[in-house]
Amino acid sequence: MARTRRPVVAGWFTDDTVPEGEFRLLGTRCSACASVFFPRTDDGCRNPLCPGGGELAEVPLSPRGRVWSFTDGRYRPPAPYVSDPEAPWEPYTLVAVELAAEAMVVLGQAAPGVTTADLTVGTEVEVVPGVLNEDDEHIWTTWNWRPVGTAAGQGRPAGGPPVGKERS
Repeated sequence: MARTRRPVVAGWFTDDTVPEGEFRLLGTRCSACASVFFPRTDDGCRNPLCPGGGELAEVPLSPRGRVWSFTDGRYRPPAPYVSDPEAPWEPYTLVAVELAAEAMVVLGQAAPGVTTADLTVGTEVEVVPGVLNEDDEHIWTTWNWRPVGTAAGQGRPAGGPPVGKERS
């Protein structure tokens, strides 16, 4: 039986079957004050200084940003995250990325193979489709951050030193 690809949270990012360069996080923009929000909102503008009366429209967010902060997760996350207690635990990297055009910071996991050793504050990263979990029926999709210029599943730029490191 073929498994169905399903987003972990519907409406937060484009379909992950689009070409990688077209994959985007989706936010909303208020027409009254031009504020952009992620996660998206459909209930009203969250800007306390908004004059009101605006409409919210879905907008794709910038595909690239700069690392604002990062850390590694060295613990098995609690529910609702799915983690097989029988499988060996693999640390993962969390990245907070500043999207300059939207003036916001978005948190997400780094792409597989990207570790804290591959990142520094200011590293340019891009959003790429990812998989959070798989079960018998579904492949649960999400987004990941990957340093620009790296191949899928690798944390270092093709043909270069580790991201954020200088050549000796």
